[in-house]
Amino acid sequence: MAILIGMGEKMAERFLPIYLIALGGSIMSIGILNGMNNFLSAIYSFIGGYLSDRFGIKRSLFIFNIVAIIGFLVVIIIPKWQAVLVGAIFFLSWTAISLPATLSLISKVLPMNKRTMGVTMHSLVRRVPMALGPIFGGLCIGMWGELNGVRIAFVFAIIFAIVAIILQMALLDNQIHGKSDDNKKTNPEKNPFKLYKYMDSTLKQLLISDILVRFCEQIPYAFVVIWCMKIIANPVSAFQFGILTSVEMVTAMLIYIPVAYLADKGNKKPFVVITFGFFTLFPLILMFTHSFVFLVIAFIIRGFKEFGEPTRKALIMDISPDHCKAGMFGLYYLLRDIFVSIAAFGGAILWQISPNTNLIAAFLFGLAGTVIFIIWGKDNL
Repeated sequence: MAILIGMGEKMAERFLPIYLIALGGSIMSIGILNGMNNFLSAIYSFIGGYLSDRFGIKRSLFIFNIVAIIGFLVVIIIPKWQAVLVGAIFFLSWTAISLPATLSLISKVLPMNKRTMGVTMHSLVRRVPMALGPIFGGLCIGMWGELNGVRIAFVFAIIFAIVAIILQMALLDNQIHGKSDDNKKTNPEKNPFKLYKYMDSTLKQLLISDILVRFCEQIPYAFVVIWCMKIIANPVSAFQFGILTSVEMVTAMLIYIPVAYLADKGNKKPFVVITFGFFTLFPLILMFTHSFVFLVIAFIIRGFKEFGEPTRKALIMDISPDHCKAGMFGLYYLLRDIFVSIAAFGGAILWQISPNTNLIAAFLFGLAGTVIFIIWGKDNL
């Protein structure tokens, strides 16, 4: 499911800023799209956690996949930049809304000393479409242009999503440790303010640093493709940008397994610190990168930001109470991404001042978040 839906999504999603401009959208429309992505991810993460706890993993994932298909259809049928924003309300939801259910499943079927490896394997599988999708999306744009190429990529996204639903219904087991997942309804806490009372102080400290580091990521996120294809001295093609994204994902995939093995053996904090450090370095390095060869180096460093990402997610699940793991994971992302959506909107304003202003501001937020976690962050040991 993650490979199929992810492949369709990533064929087009990374090129949406270029598509918006081709449709007549402004820089602010890109900022709105990125801000929506973060804000809706916040809301959908909590909803996804609640629905997963309430109705079960298999049924919830089916609903989430249908919602994504609706979003793809809107973009295909209506070639307007406004329609992209409307469709995004649906298709941007899939990763955020499905993640609590997926990680809750991992938490149920694996012992604590294997959860980091389990989350890592999920992250690794997700990087397969992240690596290949932009290459095929770049080929679509190269063959059919920026307008039709993106829409055709979304057609493929629908096909992949339908196949994923069929396989998911056939293969995802209803029985987890002998208990029916979908037939047993529970009554999880749906009030985020009440659920917040169960959040451990260690998790709150991680959340503060994570918010600042995500400011670093999201301030320039939507504009990286514009920097590479429009701004630098030697702009790259859509296909070359797809290659850069694949370089990033392959780098992440190569480090996932050994890092997960080491993280499951002991203290998780050093791995999270290293991850935050690579998040921080990328915008600074990107600012001095103006050719494809040096962009490859920059995107390798961007790939290293995944060094401790599965470890961070596993740490969240370890710290979360047993009776509401999916809900607590959703609450964490609700709080994080509501704040981070501000950075996504602000990134457009900073970009209008100058691209360098955008990248420097991102670096400073990342530096602050990393230092705070080094000083006050704790481990669940």
